[in-house]
Amino acid sequence: MMGAGLYSLLGLASSHAGTHIPLAFLIGAIAASFSVYSYAKLGATFPSSGGAATFTVMSFGPGIISGGLNLFQYIAYLIAAALYAAGFVEYTNTLFGGDLSPLSLKCITAAIIVICTFINLLGPSLVGKAETLAIGLVVISLLVFSAMGFEHADYKKFTMGGGSIEGVLVAAGILYINFQGFGVVTNSSSAMKSPQKELPLAMFSALILVTVAYLAVSIAVVLLMPLDSIQLHNGHVLADAAQIVAGKLGFMVISISALLACAAAVNATIFAASNIAADVSRKKEVSNALGESVLKNQIRALTVSSAGVIALALIFPLSEVGQMASLAFLLVYAAITYGHIRIHQQTGANPKILWCAIVINLSLFTALFMSTIQTSPSSAIALLIALLASFGIEAFSRLKTKYTKNQ
Repeated sequence: MMGAGLYSLLGLASSHAGTHIPLAFLIGAIAASFSVYSYAKLGATFPSSGGAATFTVMSFGPGIISGGLNLFQYIAYLIAAALYAAGFVEYTNTLFGGDLSPLSLKCITAAIIVICTFINLLGPSLVGKAETLAIGLVVISLLVFSAMGFEHADYKKFTMGGGSIEGVLVAAGILYINFQGFGVVTNSSSAMKSPQKELPLAMFSALILVTVAYLAVSIAVVLLMPLDSIQLHNGHVLADAAQIVAGKLGFMVISISALLACAAAVNATIFAASNIAADVSRKKEVSNALGESVLKNQIRALTVSSAGVIALALIFPLSEVGQMASLAFLLVYAAITYGHIRIHQQTGANPKILWCAIVINLSLFTALFMSTIQTSPSSAIALLIALLASFGIEAFSRLKTKYTKNQ
């Protein structure tokens, strides 16, 4: 949940929100809090390694709706992992002065995804240890950077600039992917001793911690760098801001922490995607299409997942895959929360809070989607195709299976 999109998407967000990036982060956190509430209630009631894939079946029942939504959700995780892999490559190239060849960048993209896939093969215990180590170092570096940034900032020269209300909402939609990790947490609920207590605590404490960190870092950046410079450096803003406060050492430390954050996010997201995959192999109702074609066992699930991430990371540039990831999860979280309303009496959730989550997520989705159509229509079209194809493929797969059984 911590950091990967923060390192990669600040520049893109600033092109819409101007210096109001911290406000966009705050709106994103508030939006995420309602969905965190929904997921925490669902995860505590239905602990499963499949996480949200199980929630859809419990909410909508086994069928085309839950199956198509889970297939789209699986694709959304692959898109998010591709974003983090692209961020890793962006900062790797920055460390080498931007001189790496396109072929080298593609090889690095594939390599980091394969390494994270291998870590996942070794089991959830190692995944947890790797995440703890990487994110611990990332949090320390970000907090130190923020403190130094506040100390070095020239407050007298700072001026607010750019960003309309609509632009701030679009930026909040773009930055929403930074909070997406709360959905991944639910995939570990089946491994918790007491998910009813541990899961909500883990999710809400994580949300609070990352929100504080995101606000501190984004405020430091806008205080240190003029808006045009933030937009110019786009995919590696934090490294350039760190160079202002700590020279070459600051540049190196933040760049390395960015690599750790992005690698950890790739690792966790592939973990979530493959867990949906594994859950399908045991529960065919989660998604008939995935169960028949992709998810026969853990090794196959991880292999197919990593191949999909590599393909997405190589096809789409950083900015486009970032928007696609946020759009996908805003839609997924709204849909799953709508399903939650249908069974809220089982989970004990407040339906008013659930409706707030749906309205907020769809509002951010609409603002970001309209902007994406104007700025990068190809990514908007690709996402729509993925959404329609998910339900189309699921429907075809179920009809085919039904026909085969009747023969």
